[in-house]
Amino acid sequence: MAMSVKPSLAALSCVALAVLLPSPAQATPSSGVTAQILFETTVPAMTGSAETGATDLTLRRIEIAPGGTTGWHYHDGPVYAFVESGVLTRTLDDCTTVVTAAGQAITENFGSDHVHIGSNLGEVPLVLLAFYTEPAGKPLSEDAPAVTC
Repeated sequence: MAMSVKPSLAALSCVALAVLLPSPAQATPSSGVTAQILFETTVPAMTGSAETGATDLTLRRIEIAPGGTTGWHYHDGPVYAFVESGVLTRTLDDCTTVVTAAGQAITENFGSDHVHIGSNLGEVPLVLLAFYTEPAGKPLSEDAPAVTC
């Protein structure tokens, strides 16, 4: 009995198509990052404020090992951070880099149009104290595809 090759060709065609079609951009995972929540609470919108909903306030101590990164991400609300030790190197969505040394503070813009990655290019651990002001229920950061620089 002769076997039909049509099912095999159909399967092969599907595999070839899956390999050749561009895949959607993937988020970049963090590496060498540990974090501890020091404080978190939710506050209601203030009367007369332009804000329409509650806000989650979170303070975290973040440590990034030498060679570690946060992965590409963005925030849904403003983030304020203080570099306690080490040096933070951020690459922004326009491929510029911003270097922040121990004792300095940063603010991060928010929204999906402000993608960035934080890296520890130094030889000692990087320690940050980060204060997040996110819309209630939103994660502290949203993963994003890597920017091609």
